[in-house]
Amino acid sequence: MFDLEAQKVSARQRLITHQLDSAILLSEQGAYEKADEKFKVVLKNLKSIPSDFTFHFGKNSFHLGLYKQSIDWLNKYIQLKGTSGQYSEAAVDWLAKAETALLKEREVQARQAGEVLSRDYDIDCGAAGKVLCPICSGTTVVVKKGYLNETYKTCPYCNRVGFLSCEDYNKLVRGELMPASN
Repeated sequence: MFDLEAQKVSARQRLITHQLDSAILLSEQGAYEKADEKFKVVLKNLKSIPSDFTFHFGKNSFHLGLYKQSIDWLNKYIQLKGTSGQYSEAAVDWLAKAETALLKEREVQARQAGEVLSRDYDIDCGAAGKVLCPICSGTTVVVKKGYLNETYKTCPYCNRVGFLSCEDYNKLVRGELMPASN
């Protein structure tokens, strides 16, 4: 009975090892999506992930454009192996590439968001023609927390009513609404 159970465990381990070897080979051949599927099968079936897995999965993630994921896994490999691992030097190189790519991706996203926000458009405020003041959340008071106490000021945008007209709200979104002096 014990031998049968040991054989099942051994067979399962061989299958997982085969999946990992297959994923690495597919990644090296440039079949990154197929490799990713196999890496995920390994992830689901192992409780303890081999350190080399973290390198290969991180590298494959880079090729899929999953730069944040790539950084996470490559960092894990470096944490586990330091400078003594078989792939340590390559992991540092791939990590640098992934960090550079992620920064470029985020710059593009920030530029796109800036373009959207800088366009001269109006947000429809609905039938009421007014919106809850986003500065004070309709309380008409802005609270600033200090080290020892809190400072309360009348909201300089909503004119003590807790709402902004649609026109003022759109100006606020575009950065054109100036606060009233208190």
